Amino acid sequence: MDIRIDDLSGAEIQKLLTEHLEDMHTASPAECVHALDLTELKKPNILFWTVWENTQLLGCGALKTIDNQHGEIKSMRTTSAARNKGVASTLLSHILDAAGHKGFKKISLETGPQDFFAPARKLYKKHGFNECGPFSDYKLDPYSVFMTKTL
Repeated sequence: MDIRIDDLSGAEIQKLLTEHLEDMHTASPAECVHALDLTELKKPNILFWTVWENTQLLGCGALKTIDNQHGEIKSMRTTSAARNKGVASTLLSHILDAAGHKGFKKISLETGPQDFFAPARKLYKKHGFNECGPFSDYKLDPYSVFMTKTL
């Protein structure tokens, strides 16, 4: 697996992120969808990675800087062909390492409570994340589960 910083210009990643946003809007009301679009993911406070095997896109994920000690995981997604093959776990470990190198002391994320998000919650718990209250600009809502990990 090759994990690389991505500029989001490729058709494959744009298709995967479109699928991601569509799934988020299917799972939650629009006002409770916190997934970022391409414009937001290109902001300078976000590092975005893709995972490849040869020329096949396997997944993606991002690290958003909240402040100099706190980061947020965004847009974690694997392709349907890559599910249950360790891609998300490998990418999450990569993002956590990058957060540590940036000097972050804490990393947080928002996901959903629905069954659709159960594999994501299981992955994050496996990597030491615990549920917490809203962070940054988030507000408590029934369609969000907040998780955090001290690095």
